[in-house]
Amino acid sequence: MARNISVGIDIGTYQIKVVVAEKIKDGEKIIPRVIGTGYAESKGLRHGYIINSQDVVKSISSAVKQAERTAGIQIKKAFMSVGGIGLSSTTSVGSVVISRADSEITDLDVANVVKICEDEIPTAVSLNRKIIHTIPLAYKIDGKPVLGKPTGMKAMKLEAKTLFIMALEHHIDDLVEAAEEAGITIVDVMASPIAGSLVTLSKTQKIAGCVLANIGAETVSIVVFENNVPISLEVFPIGSTDITNDIALGLRIPLEEAEQIKLGSLIGTTHPRKKLEEIISARLSDMFELIEAHLKKIGRNGLLPAGIIITGGGSGLGTIEDFAKSALRIPSRIGAIMLENGNNKPEIKDSTWSVALGLAIFGFNSDSTGDLDIGFKGFKDFTKITKRTGNEVFRFASGWIKKILP
Repeated sequence: MARNISVGIDIGTYQIKVVVAEKIKDGEKIIPRVIGTGYAESKGLRHGYIINSQDVVKSISSAVKQAERTAGIQIKKAFMSVGGIGLSSTTSVGSVVISRADSEITDLDVANVVKICEDEIPTAVSLNRKIIHTIPLAYKIDGKPVLGKPTGMKAMKLEAKTLFIMALEHHIDDLVEAAEEAGITIVDVMASPIAGSLVTLSKTQKIAGCVLANIGAETVSIVVFENNVPISLEVFPIGSTDITNDIALGLRIPLEEAEQIKLGSLIGTTHPRKKLEEIISARLSDMFELIEAHLKKIGRNGLLPAGIIITGGGSGLGTIEDFAKSALRIPSRIGAIMLENGNNKPEIKDSTWSVALGLAIFGFNSDSTGDLDIGFKGFKDFTKITKRTGNEVFRFASGWIKKILP
């Protein structure tokens, strides 16, 4: 019997990570098991976009080959993340008159109102961008809110509020082409913060309201959840490398030493602790001011009961959890991968792998007709991706429609 394999490739500015997972049966449960991983230094990338395609191709090839060796299989296709400063989101509202004479709302009406929402996106926002995720947030019929999907109900007018997650179109094209040049067919792409949320957030956290912050090398990406759906996504051009640079300048030391000091791995250093804390705190203040400003913009500052969950390479800073709690005035914790194997132990503990792992898990749901128990209940909140047939290769990201609404 053919093995059910799924591969996720996380294109980060610091590292490219590859996770190979296999869907197996453990008693009565069907669970995913990580069978291979690979990583390589990211070269040819800046803030998530490609500046040298050949360097990126080499980095992808190196990470994939390593994953192939550890998994013992040949990787031909994969799901890939899209991140960086080209990633953004916008919300729009649209309405349609019900088409049927008996006023019953059909799936066509729902699709039409979502399309109207897309048409309402300002040109300045959508120019040169491709929509990669379309997520209806709420519906109204004849001006009254609807709990759940409105299909089958009767009304004269249907309104929808929809979240669109977009990426710069040429960035997507460049990443897909680089992967293809490395010999990998990209099945579909997914926004990095969404992929990471699949294995780091529980359904309880997403219902109550939380923000997932991934502090990468050159960017900080956040996604805000409420009522079990993402309501906003944003990427800021600041990251943990900026902290390293500040330490190097402030203490007048080499970058390599500054990185070790930042991570607390340099023992016996004589550098003044107070000055070091001031340098790190100043840059963390910049990061969390940006997050706070965004939460204030969407009306959620201080109003997320599940707080902020911090992942990424920057989450290793010893003081970041307390700093986030103080800066945002909400609960704070360092994120951990919640995917478990048959022994109820995480197969990957480092949350910096969450995006690649989330992509691999998402790959199972894209073509699975059976239930997949991945250790928590948040995974199946998202619908299957749009499939392509024949030998067609994805040049653009596919649409992603949310079925289960708050």
